[in-house]
Amino acid sequence: MAPKIGKPVIGVTPDFNAGGRTDMGGKEPTYFLRARYLQAIQEAGGVPLILPLLRDPAQHTFLLQRIDGLLVTGSGSDLAPRLYGEQQRYPFQQMSEERAQLELGLSKLAFKHHVPTLGICGGMQSMNVALGGTLIQDIPSQIVSTIQHAPKKSATKTAHLVHIEPKTLLRTIIKKSNMPVNSSHHQSVKAIPPSCHVSAMAPDGVIEAIESSEHPFWLGVQWHPEFLYRQDDLQQRLFAAFIKTARKAARS
Repeated sequence: MAPKIGKPVIGVTPDFNAGGRTDMGGKEPTYFLRARYLQAIQEAGGVPLILPLLRDPAQHTFLLQRIDGLLVTGSGSDLAPRLYGEQQRYPFQQMSEERAQLELGLSKLAFKHHVPTLGICGGMQSMNVALGGTLIQDIPSQIVSTIQHAPKKSATKTAHLVHIEPKTLLRTIIKKSNMPVNSSHHQSVKAIPPSCHVSAMAPDGVIEAIESSEHPFWLGVQWHPEFLYRQDDLQQRLFAAFIKTARKAARS
């Protein structure tokens, strides 16, 4: 059980450089995580705990027993298409095996044991694949759209609207049918598993949020609320609702 310190402990997945990425430590094996994720959790009332990249399923269970919620973060690299039954079609950098195994393993366990889980950008994609879903490998190559899902402007600026489906957890949190979001991704969710449903979409049909009614808080969003929450009350609501549910889980 997580330590009883009055605040929920949120496990946060980091990125990993095994020794080849110049943007993350060069030759030195390095964990990497933007401080914005941790700050958003802290300011919403949680205690972020950066998780070690363990690959043994028994160790995943050990980790999950010590947290009250799981934040699956975004990534600059892609899940290997073989993990969702496809061949790689485009020459994009793939996520380290260490990170992929941690995120997929923990996501499966968190769903099974009803641990509150929030996925952001690539984190939503990991949650989807963990339960048997698939991904669009490259939006510009596979979808005809006038929307730029990876615009050059800062992620602190919004890029397009998303429509939020009625009678969903996301609509309950946001309390609006549409909201502006930022965007920084070239992949997106394609097929979703039977246990999930779409809760938000971009105007071009790209899936922007998924969730599950079989879970107290299983929510993935394709945008990056950690870049917007300080100036956007709607994004603050996401983290507040996540921490509120994790706090209830800790008390129970």
